[in-house]
Amino acid sequence: MMKTLQTSGSTPIKRYIELASEKGASSWLTVHPIEEHGFYLSKDDFRDALCLRYSWPLTDMRLRCECGLDVTIDHAMICKKGGFPILRHNEIRNITADLLKEVCHDVAVEPLLRPLDGEHIDQHTANTSDYARADIPARGVWRRGERAFFDIRVFYPNAKSYRHHSSLTSCYGIHENEKKREYGQRVREVEHGSFTPLVFTSTDGTGPEATTLYKRIASLLTTKMNEHYSTVMQLIRCRISFALLRSAIICIRGTRSCTYHPIDIDTVRLITSETHLTE
Repeated sequence: MMKTLQTSGSTPIKRYIELASEKGASSWLTVHPIEEHGFYLSKDDFRDALCLRYSWPLTDMRLRCECGLDVTIDHAMICKKGGFPILRHNEIRNITADLLKEVCHDVAVEPLLRPLDGEHIDQHTANTSDYARADIPARGVWRRGERAFFDIRVFYPNAKSYRHHSSLTSCYGIHENEKKREYGQRVREVEHGSFTPLVFTSTDGTGPEATTLYKRIASLLTTKMNEHYSTVMQLIRCRISFALLRSAIICIRGTRSCTYHPIDIDTVRLITSETHLTE
């Protein structure tokens, strides 16, 4: 049945099948709902997750985004004003940093890179700012004593800009190469370390270089914890899967509607003084 849909189905159906077939994309469906590890979803979240997986329509969606456009799944997943795409990045960053802290040294989150001091960077798209940051540095990931730098990107594979690509492999390659041009030479020549781009899809997919990193982490954890490699790798995949899934649902269901009311300091002082007088 799956092969029939892949060969005879429409292009959108083929893409959804490809996304659902990625390694780790079904982890949230097959794992036991262990609350201790965060492997659980509410009833509404589970229903939304199934709709996203199979391209079914979602119910009770808000009509308007804070940017003024109609809310659709495609819009909610990429809108920076009305949605929460940065949460996807931050969740993966924090999980990866926590995993690296278990097996590496000098792990940090978004530290400043060393400023350029006369070095020439060939790539015109490189980040040469004095305030440039890599998402995570860690020492001893690939080689003993070497500092490795990682930068994360999560993209929505059903956006219009990716529909002309024949496969997800090419999409991953585009983003990985962009990250390398942005940070690769600077990290090698100024930081004297290695750089690895970590690219994910918002539909639980993991790019080739990110997959290599997590296999390396799983291998190190296996030695440290005396556990089976497959068990550790499955745990890592599940953590990533749930993080991407929850952040995708927040992008759709979350809202930045203007419910914030600035605090009037004078009013607070008046209320406070009246309270003291009554006491």
